Amino acid sequence: MTSVTDQPRPWYILPVIILAQFAGTSLWFAGNAVLFDLQQAYDLPVMALGAMTSAVQMGFIIGTLLYAVTLLADRFSPSKVFLVSATLGAVCNLAVGTVATDYFSILNARFATGFFLAGIYPVGMKIASDWYEEGLGKALGYLVGALVLGTAFPHFLRFTAADVPWQRVIQGTSALAVLGGVAIWLLVPDGPHHRRGSQFNPAVIVKMFRFPKFRSAALGYFGHMWELYAFWAFVPVILTTGFPDMAERSVSLHAFVVIALGTLGCVIGGYWSQQEGSAKVALWMLGTSGLLCAVSPLLFTFSYVPFMVALGLWGFAVVGDSPQFSTLVAQNAPPEFRGSALTIVNSLGFAITIFSIQLLNNLYLRWPHDRIYLALLIGPILGFMAIRRRNWR
Repeated sequence: MTSVTDQPRPWYILPVIILAQFAGTSLWFAGNAVLFDLQQAYDLPVMALGAMTSAVQMGFIIGTLLYAVTLLADRFSPSKVFLVSATLGAVCNLAVGTVATDYFSILNARFATGFFLAGIYPVGMKIASDWYEEGLGKALGYLVGALVLGTAFPHFLRFTAADVPWQRVIQGTSALAVLGGVAIWLLVPDGPHHRRGSQFNPAVIVKMFRFPKFRSAALGYFGHMWELYAFWAFVPVILTTGFPDMAERSVSLHAFVVIALGTLGCVIGGYWSQQEGSAKVALWMLGTSGLLCAVSPLLFTFSYVPFMVALGLWGFAVVGDSPQFSTLVAQNAPPEFRGSALTIVNSLGFAITIFSIQLLNNLYLRWPHDRIYLALLIGPILGFMAIRRRNWR
């Protein structure tokens, strides 16, 4: 008798998951893409960039913990959880500029959007693992690449919709998220490897960090996260600092390209890791982005072409290590605590992004604008040291 795991897998499963992941995660930076418009319309403060980004991150952190504690994606169909989360996230996103028209309510709307992103990004990963138990590393490269492209997409929408009201960007990303949820629900049933996961258990936090390789993988991931979201949030600021006369529409297009290059970094890194291993790819990517942090003040002395080449390389490398760190964490987590371990590492990583974003936000008011990105170097240095000290073979 043929088991369900031996049955052929439909060819369209991974493409649908990738497209749905892209569609759902377009909610992540939708507020950032229209920040200048929001500041003008609702008199938001200069520090709104960091606060809005951190609100989404905090919502995501709390969301991932609650989704894990309640075992939503284990007790119910992950595809249905994805659909409901994408729909509710889209509704919260639509609140900006409709029911949320002051600074506090806009932050709350972005927080709620981040909360429901916890049912999109991690649940999308789970759906993929239910279908692709073998070759998951390469699949994760594509899925994180979809997250990157989804993160960049609102900037592209802002570029294409420069002559129409900014509300269209919010509406467009919300509609896209719902379509992604519907696609998952209709086309991707529960995979053959779907099983009840281990229950979240906070008591094992200390115990699992006693495993040296897991500890190193987690610390490497934390260093990577210190840099990643702060860089993404400040890409438009980097562009306007380097070229103050750049038109807002052009800033949006350039920001899209820089962030979207990370998709190539994830995919190429995924294939590279099959020959060289995840640790080596992570080291190269983290070392490259760290070097660019270190020389970032020089970046602003460059003319347009070398400036964009360097910034594009930074966008490529800054997230190219993300799937590889996730692979290392998964491979070296204690098997009996894997569910709790992955949840904790993910949540702590996103918590770290709040501190680095707020640090840049404050340094922007106090330091020369071409030097504030030196603060991001802390993460790559610590992450590089954590990964390099282990023999991963």
